[in-house]
Amino acid sequence: MDVEQPLALLGGLSPAQFMRRHWHKKPLLVRQAMPGFKPLLTRAELLELAGRDGVESRFIQDKAGRWVLRHGPLARRSLPPLGTPRWTVLVQGVDLHDDAVHALMQQFRFVPEARLDDLMISYATDGGGVGPHFDNYDVFLLQAHGQRRWRIGRQKDKTLRSGLPLKILAAFEPEEEHVLEPGDMLYLPPGWAHDGIAEGECMTYSIGFRSPNGAQLAHEVLQRMAEAAADEEGAIYRDPQQPAVAGPGAIPAGLQEFARKAVQRALEQPQALECALGEALTEPKPNVWFEPAQAGVMLESVALDRRTRMMYDDKHVFINGESYRAAGRDAALMRQLADERRLGARELARASDAALELLSTWCEAGWVHAGPAV
Repeated sequence: MDVEQPLALLGGLSPAQFMRRHWHKKPLLVRQAMPGFKPLLTRAELLELAGRDGVESRFIQDKAGRWVLRHGPLARRSLPPLGTPRWTVLVQGVDLHDDAVHALMQQFRFVPEARLDDLMISYATDGGGVGPHFDNYDVFLLQAHGQRRWRIGRQKDKTLRSGLPLKILAAFEPEEEHVLEPGDMLYLPPGWAHDGIAEGECMTYSIGFRSPNGAQLAHEVLQRMAEAAADEEGAIYRDPQQPAVAGPGAIPAGLQEFARKAVQRALEQPQALECALGEALTEPKPNVWFEPAQAGVMLESVALDRRTRMMYDDKHVFINGESYRAAGRDAALMRQLADERRLGARELARASDAALELLSTWCEAGWVHAGPAV
């Protein structure tokens, strides 16, 4: 992607300008970011998806200030009639289930893949919404069908109403108000409070981004590093000078120091942290699975499955929670696959036998799909 090329998606800004001026800084309203946009899933298709096992969905209804929340799967018969106002169905990760929705998300890959999370679709009847709230991550709100009235504000007071199943602000302080039509889009940085109310039946697409919690990320990375360290043969604790003790419950200082040095050695392993981070960032979500493919397929072109997460750093390629050392021509090829999510016949002709064998393995696992020469 040419990050200096102005885009209608961003109101005539280039991705580079948007990231400098708006990302994490201030909202951006773009009228007709996608002119003539039509929903990629019909209402019936979306509600059918909400009823599936393995699909994250929620039902929310505002009954005169008494909020109702139910988690999916949501059987169609469990939902109110379409003529009933003030209810919403949210379907998370729709990009994992539909190629067209996944393709739409690719337009936002001027942000690193490590930050891109998923596309959620919100269906609402007249007056439906989820209440005034704020998110800790960036979000693009694309209107797909009908109208939604958004009120937004910087919101200093983040106090939440108590006793509710949803995180709803106690004293929402809107500063701006916008009605979005199909094709309009609103970007909001983290922390900006917002309240979107459907005016008639509507659908909104939310392109959300990962904002890792430091403690949770540290836990996941350290856990992977610990697993890697467990596979290696480490030093054995020895204490030939240990004296007899009157208080056997006390942990020996020597054992504490031994543990401290063992952890330090694990952290000091070359590329250990980088490798664990890449694996963690590409680990598929728990509800994601792949369909194995036939072995021995001719590789004339390849494309990543829409559920596959692939990234890289200077020395590794990461795919679906696994890491591979990469260097030279093959490394450049794999990085191209991660960036563009496909390789044609010309690129594959430059691949080594080892790289082709690895791609074949990924095809058999369902992570990559073989296609005709392009």
